[in-house]
Amino acid sequence: MKVLLINGSPRKQGNTFLALSEVASALEKQGITTEIVSIGTKAVQGCIACNKCGELGRCVFRDELYDTLHGKLAGADGLVVGSPTYYAGPNGSLCAILDRLFYSAGELLRFKPAAAVAVCRRGGASATFD
Repeated sequence: MKVLLINGSPRKQGNTFLALSEVASALEKQGITTEIVSIGTKAVQGCIACNKCGELGRCVFRDELYDTLHGKLAGADGLVVGSPTYYAGPNGSLCAILDRLFYSAGELLRFKPAAAVAVCRRGGASATFD
């Protein structure tokens, strides 16, 4: 079994990474393989609802982050998404890539167990989890 963990923070080794590392450690103690993928700091194109993914089987936008996550989702049995809390909500870049993945790769996500990790200093954790 393999679980993909998405680090939705632009800080590759920040607090969201630390939280996801704890999740990965607990999963690995149960014999589950894990991989943490960071979304990085590059701008992320959001979904424009063009519906081309229905024809192509993938998002019409060609970018490395989407291709990486799409490929890794195909081989994953579970998903954990982690995000820092920015202005009482999740990181916008994370939301943008997840919108594209959820819409264009629903078959790769269907019936897979998933969890969320929110890193919060003040308020907004509930909205980030949602």
